[in-house]
Amino acid sequence: MKPAALKVQEALVALGIARTLIELPVSAKTSREAAAALGVNVAQIAKSLIFTSNGSPVLVIASGANRVDEQKLGRLTGGMIRKADAETVKQVTGFAIGGVPPLAHATSLPTYVDRALLQYEVIYPAGGVPECLFSIPPQELVRATGGQVVD
Repeated sequence: MKPAALKVQEALVALGIARTLIELPVSAKTSREAAAALGVNVAQIAKSLIFTSNGSPVLVIASGANRVDEQKLGRLTGGMIRKADAETVKQVTGFAIGGVPPLAHATSLPTYVDRALLQYEVIYPAGGVPECLFSIPPQELVRATGGQVVD
């Protein structure tokens, strides 16, 4: 297991989450690729996206079927929203775009979780690298991340 994936696995254990990373035989950098590899609905993929609000990073965990409404996010954070660049994502999370997990980050981030994910029994966030994911009930992910559920 690659170091980034191992970091996520160790974080899951430390949080008391009994989940093992799923290693795919292919890279899954996008929600569609991940859903196809797992044989699940793209909406069950929980993509972890980093934005900045007035320059401060925030995490959005969104359904793979949805786009983030930057105006709504701006109202939630009270700031001007920008999509973070690859360098910022790596700096604040410790992970590269395409495998950013919803936890085990280098820094603590305000977190917003897409309400649409709550309709599923199980969702699939990234596991630190493009070929790893893990399954988790959405409410357990909300608890683990301390995220605020939003539309």
